[in-house]
Amino acid sequence: METIVSMALVGAMIGAASGGWINDAYGRKKATLLADVVFTAGAIVMAAAPDPYVLILGRLLVGLGVGTASVTAPVYIAEASPSEVRGGLVSTNVLMITGGQFLSYLVNLAFTQVRGTWRWMLGVSAVPAVIQFFLMLCLPESPRWLFMKNEKDKAIAVLSKIYDIARLEDEVDHLSAALEEEQQRKNTVRYLDVFRTKEIRLAFLAGAGLQAFQQFTGINTVMYYSPTIVQMAGFNSNQLALLLSLIVAAMNAGGTVVGIYLIDHFGRKKLALSSLSGVIVSLVILAGAFFAETPGSSNGIYGWLAVIGLALYIAFFAPGMGPVPWTVNSEIYPEQYRGICGGMSATVNWISNLIVAQTFLTIAEAVGTGVTFLILAGIALLAVVFVIVYVPETKGLTFVEVERIWKERAWGSSYNTESLLEHGNESA
Repeated sequence: METIVSMALVGAMIGAASGGWINDAYGRKKATLLADVVFTAGAIVMAAAPDPYVLILGRLLVGLGVGTASVTAPVYIAEASPSEVRGGLVSTNVLMITGGQFLSYLVNLAFTQVRGTWRWMLGVSAVPAVIQFFLMLCLPESPRWLFMKNEKDKAIAVLSKIYDIARLEDEVDHLSAALEEEQQRKNTVRYLDVFRTKEIRLAFLAGAGLQAFQQFTGINTVMYYSPTIVQMAGFNSNQLALLLSLIVAAMNAGGTVVGIYLIDHFGRKKLALSSLSGVIVSLVILAGAFFAETPGSSNGIYGWLAVIGLALYIAFFAPGMGPVPWTVNSEIYPEQYRGICGGMSATVNWISNLIVAQTFLTIAEAVGTGVTFLILAGIALLAVVFVIVYVPETKGLTFVEVERIWKERAWGSSYNTESLLEHGNESA
């Protein structure tokens, strides 16, 4: 069973790792279409699987599609968005994910009384991918990718639908400058190039670090194992555990809606720090509930305290550490590195996801659930320090301004007379 569950995460890691290259080579639109096709094939294979080995193959295909899409969607949205609303629009991608998780609970409940329940549950997941495939055919390619591929007329045609004339001229000037800089390099960006250039290395550290901390602070532990956690807290009814898990999923989706508003008003850095502070408090409450709960006790207040801790965790995590890592990663890399760095960063996310999913129950059995949640709280505290030190504020900045921040961090404020880095820190 663990192999079947984990195979989707393995596929997602491979999809994310290759998705960056696919994005840069063939474009954001084609990468999305490919992800839809692969995901649909995987869903069909799972639904028709005659044995566990074919089911594992289906899970791998689904993971490949998810991994590729996880890289592509934030980049595509960011590159087609005005800077002042970019964070909110990228966050809608996270809303689709959390909203989809909630709907999946409802769909699964609907199919519990249907013959061949699990086949329907797995097969119906192809429907959203098919819908997205046909809708994506009606959308244009990313204007920034088109510009970098010297298809300037097509790029300007797309940009003209987004900006007015004055703003359009500024955007074209920025893209022309970026294109000229890339042509001066006269080489294809490779994975090792990310670590050879100091400013790109700093940007990747910030982006990948955020993705890792998103997972190691326990979000998918909560989502994957919320029924188990609720039962650990003393609620032995499977039906009640599933109901409480449904509420957790609904709060996750609702919190993401709040994050869409806050991320462009409050700022990425402030939102992440506020979110992590609440996560720490929530995990300490969860740990306290499990420490206080004793075997054979009558549940009572401690069981409900654990449920409250879970609810608070989601309430704080969903608006901040849910969308912030994906938003920041979609905007902190220069154009020529955006696909490859986004793919590498998303791979870090999926690897971290797999590690947490495979170790949570084992650690909980070895040291106790309370200690496990305290470990997650300690990691969240490290995440606070990381965000303060390494993550700049990018709210409202253009891609060119963000690139200058990293050059200033790499080579000092003397790089540019106008310190955009100080501007970003003041916004934070």
